[in-house]
Amino acid sequence: MAAGGGTRAIVAALLANAGIAIAKFIGYLITGSSSMLAESVHSVADTSNQALLLLGGRTARRAATPEHPFGYGRDRYFYSFVVALLLFTLGSVFALYEGIHKLEHPEPLTSPLVAVVILLVAIVLESFSFRTAIHESRPLKGNGTWWQFIRQSKVPELPVVLLEDLGALVGLVLALLGVGLSVLTGNPVFDALGTICIGVLLGIIAIILIIEMKSLLIGEGAVQPVLRRITDALQSGDVQRVIHIRTQYIGPEELLVAAKIALGPGLPLEAVVRAIDEAEARVRAAVPEARLIYLEPDLDRTAVAG
Repeated sequence: MAAGGGTRAIVAALLANAGIAIAKFIGYLITGSSSMLAESVHSVADTSNQALLLLGGRTARRAATPEHPFGYGRDRYFYSFVVALLLFTLGSVFALYEGIHKLEHPEPLTSPLVAVVILLVAIVLESFSFRTAIHESRPLKGNGTWWQFIRQSKVPELPVVLLEDLGALVGLVLALLGVGLSVLTGNPVFDALGTICIGVLLGIIAIILIIEMKSLLIGEGAVQPVLRRITDALQSGDVQRVIHIRTQYIGPEELLVAAKIALGPGLPLEAVVRAIDEAEARVRAAVPEARLIYLEPDLDRTAVAG
């Protein structure tokens, strides 16, 4: 996994969620709170998800083979997609089921103070994890908004961790409200409603991640600013213009570039080869992730027609 930053964010989230999951399960066994149970399963799902992200980063580093000549970079997209599915099934669907069940059959809470303490400690730990994810994402985000970063990032792990941590923090607040209102009013229905709200929240986050990871998995091209840098780099020296160009990310840090370029008429073979080599070098200097470049030389037929 590139830039160790993604790995640091994942490890921080994994350690935080593993500790939180254990504490929440203990809190659920003591209190019987459905919100605590939903949050426990949520934390278990998040811990499993971070392990899958680390696994994806490891398998993506495998060398290319004849069967997979472009390597395994998309493993990171695949495992991030699996993470989104797990967040939906283990997190959202279970929370909705548990919330509806407790809404139909409410049960009073026991020792709610234990749940409140555990939730407050979990908020502190999740805040640390969320802060780490923000810190590691900021250099990649640049001047764009956080929503643009989530939509446009080609590095899947950081958007996943960011949304997971955000969902965990909001979910903890919802669980705290559910438990608190149940204690204040003596009505356990609020605990069930808090659980349902957690399920809806996780479902929304999971759907966003599923859509984004699916898009990366089936193949996305370079965004317009990157595409312009590639085109500008190509159109220099003996390259008169770019006739057409196609790009696709075959991994978070590996961009495939295929272009047909117009060269001047009458160039000897040595000059054509030199022009292509120089164009590739300019592209790699302008866009380092453009590691696979295929250029097809052609004549500028618009100029000939003119």
